[in-house]
Amino acid sequence: MRMLNLFYEETPFADRWLPGDRYPRTIARRILRGRSQPGGQMRVFLNLCAGLERIKVPYRVNDYKYANGNPDEVVGIIGKPHLLNRVDWRNPIVFGAGVYSHPLDDPELLARLAILKVLVPGKWMREMCAPAWGDTVQAWPVGIDTEKWSPAPSESKDIDILLYDKVRWEHERYEAEFTSVIKQTLVDRGLTTEVIRYGFYQEDFFLSLLKRSKAMIFLCEHETQGIAYQQALSCGVPILAWDRGGYWQDPSYYPHKVKFAPVTSVPYWDERCGVKFKDIDQFPDRLAEFLDRQAASDFSPRNFILENLTLEKCAARYVDFYNDAAGSPA
Repeated sequence: MRMLNLFYEETPFADRWLPGDRYPRTIARRILRGRSQPGGQMRVFLNLCAGLERIKVPYRVNDYKYANGNPDEVVGIIGKPHLLNRVDWRNPIVFGAGVYSHPLDDPELLARLAILKVLVPGKWMREMCAPAWGDTVQAWPVGIDTEKWSPAPSESKDIDILLYDKVRWEHERYEAEFTSVIKQTLVDRGLTTEVIRYGFYQEDFFLSLLKRSKAMIFLCEHETQGIAYQQALSCGVPILAWDRGGYWQDPSYYPHKVKFAPVTSVPYWDERCGVKFKDIDQFPDRLAEFLDRQAASDFSPRNFILENLTLEKCAARYVDFYNDAAGSPA
């Protein structure tokens, strides 16, 4: 069985305003946000490794010496794009899922390096990148640890709705015009609610809330994969998801550089997972529908994850891409 050559490193924490200011900023960040936890890209790497171990596929990590001495062997660069410049790569590369946000960030990427596969987390991102990268770009989601993220007994659930706030841009405006309206609607219905905000919690705290929650509302402009909402689904928690659609909203690109549509906040989803709403006008009716279906036990979100997004299944798909790049069948 082929051993995979995997490479992952965190993006260096650079100085911002003054030479050396990354050090006090690191301390301040630790004080304000608490102990650091795996970010989205690190979680992708860790879950891929866990999946590979479960399906008994061997791998080595960050063995630059081996890669340099075996330039014909494929390497899988999981981490952020700075790794492409870490060494003078001579190897064929499977790049992703921690890729550039858009091909415009590196227009000569495929000409500059021997990249045989670019893996992005979901289908809409693949469609956005395909005009530049063609069939080289493929959608690949990482798996969810369904043993850790598992359902709790119903008698332990004292939270009716867990509100997950991942509004990225113009957060204060959306809090005033959108999120606060949702919160008040939940209060008016007499629903017990807890709020958690992306970037301001530890994973174990999120897990503890999910164990206590009967349902979750997920607020995010769009997601390329959406590991957090999938962790909730794995816990058997159905979701009422804000799925605004429309354009990719990243202000670094939209609307002056890129106008791509449609996007979604729940790229891996079917009717078993919950209900979606487009805007605040739709919210009351969709909430009523969601609660009625929940009361009728009409959702089975964990089954969706078990069928599509386990550690084992997603790791096996990565191995298929890797072996395809290496020129041999899985």
